[in-house]
Amino acid sequence: MWNLNMNYRIKYSPEAEEDYEKFNRFQKNQIDKAVQKVSKNPLPQNEGGLGKPLGNKRGRNLTGLFKITLMKLGIRVVYELIRTETTMEIIVVAARADEEVYDIAAKRTNKS
Repeated sequence: MWNLNMNYRIKYSPEAEEDYEKFNRFQKNQIDKAVQKVSKNPLPQNEGGLGKPLGNKRGRNLTGLFKITLMKLGIRVVYELIRTETTMEIIVVAARADEEVYDIAAKRTNKS
């Protein structure tokens, strides 16, 4: 059983760091708050966590990846949970437009 009260370490992939830097200060602040909140319990929802699993998205196998949606800002954050290290790795941070974020996530994780 995983410790649900433990914050997972947040790690941004180099590409996700580049994505993040494109946002303005207000957007970054909101992204940080959302990521910090989920990092307290990034496990899948079916295990009592806050993680929203992606699975198969229109022909893209994103099994093992999760999303954080910032609806009002139109931003999605896709992350992978590395349980052996209790790390939450951010794969992509992008606008929600046309689900392009999932194409990017599939390419970056070789799940395309």
